[in-house]
Amino acid sequence: MKKLFLLLVVALGAVAWWYLRFHGEKPPEYQTVTVTEGPMTQVVTATGTLNPVINVTVGSQISGNISELHADFNSSVKKDQVVAILDPSTYQATLHQCEGDLASAQAALELAQLTAKRKKDLADQKAAPQADLDTALATLNQALATVKIKQANLEKAQVDLDRCTIRSPIDGTVISRSVDVGQTVAAAMNAPVLFLIANDLTKMQIDCAVAEADVGTIEEKQQVDFSVDAFPYRVFHGVVAQVRNAATTVQNVVTYDVVVSVENPDLKLKPGMTANVSLIVAQRENAVKIANAALRFRPPEEAGAKGTSPSPAAGGGGQRPPGAGGGGRPSGGGGKPGGRGGGARGERKVYVIAPGSAKPEAVTVKLGISDGVSTEVLEGLKVGDVVVTGVTIQQSAPSAPAANPLSGSGPRRF
Repeated sequence: MKKLFLLLVVALGAVAWWYLRFHGEKPPEYQTVTVTEGPMTQVVTATGTLNPVINVTVGSQISGNISELHADFNSSVKKDQVVAILDPSTYQATLHQCEGDLASAQAALELAQLTAKRKKDLADQKAAPQADLDTALATLNQALATVKIKQANLEKAQVDLDRCTIRSPIDGTVISRSVDVGQTVAAAMNAPVLFLIANDLTKMQIDCAVAEADVGTIEEKQQVDFSVDAFPYRVFHGVVAQVRNAATTVQNVVTYDVVVSVENPDLKLKPGMTANVSLIVAQRENAVKIANAALRFRPPEEAGAKGTSPSPAAGGGGQRPPGAGGGGRPSGGGGKPGGRGGGARGERKVYVIAPGSAKPEAVTVKLGISDGVSTEVLEGLKVGDVVVTGVTIQQSAPSAPAANPLSGSGPRRF
């Protein structure tokens, strides 16, 4: 009887061990990070285009054929320097015609003056009727008006002739040339573009589009770092010169133009380059910071209370919190640092594991700036605290499946 009792105890112990071995759930394994201290920079990223500060389009106010070109791409020009000449033949002929018309009008004016003087003398002597004097005076006034009209026509012809010579309006560098010798330019509704001249390529600007959600943090004189594809390993610097109020809406996305002033002494930056801009909003030299994953973490019981069914963790048959990836990666609860979900704006709830404790405790922290990877903690934590970033709830692997009767390990039927 005693032996039977001992066998029963051993059997129950074996069953209990087998159940715990294959069906018992292991305690959760927490992934943690330590609160650290160090420099932190919060930036707003945007893209923009490099442009000269002053860009002048040189055009032609008259039509004609290009007879000479005195500037080309990348040419350095001075103010009033001749850069192109249009064929002046037609405008010279018009000028000569206007000169002849003016001479004819002046001769008619002299005759009208003599006639009016003679009629006045006769009228004073009562030798001619007053009507003749009135007619002579009217003819004189008409001759004076005709002379003014012809003089204006001559001046216009002279201006058109002068416009055959195209001059640079500023000192600068020719960025583009749009015409060739022999090409006809037609100035109808708008002036045709001949050259594009940049005033000073050592001073440039970036026109970058900043989203409306970020433009509130941008102010003038903020420092800017940017890079261009031509020099991927070099960081250039600039300063915010202007935040323009004109909004641009593209596919319901509202952006504002932020102008960044850039020094370009070595002329490495060229007009039209695309700049990847980082506008420095705030900097901290010694910020207490935690990983953003700690702000997203929620314990499995809290996640389940919100109606989200946990999914199995990788490597076992247990459960894991929503957002946890395969292989026991940290869980994520969504939401931006400092946003909603943890109480007041700028406050969030994180879970801290105290020394000697295995269970995390909730702590409310006040947050500051963020660099996208870590977030500054203003209140609630100190350097060295251990915070939870994720959890993996694992279970032991289930017992091996029964052998397939069709496999080689089972009995064969002949």
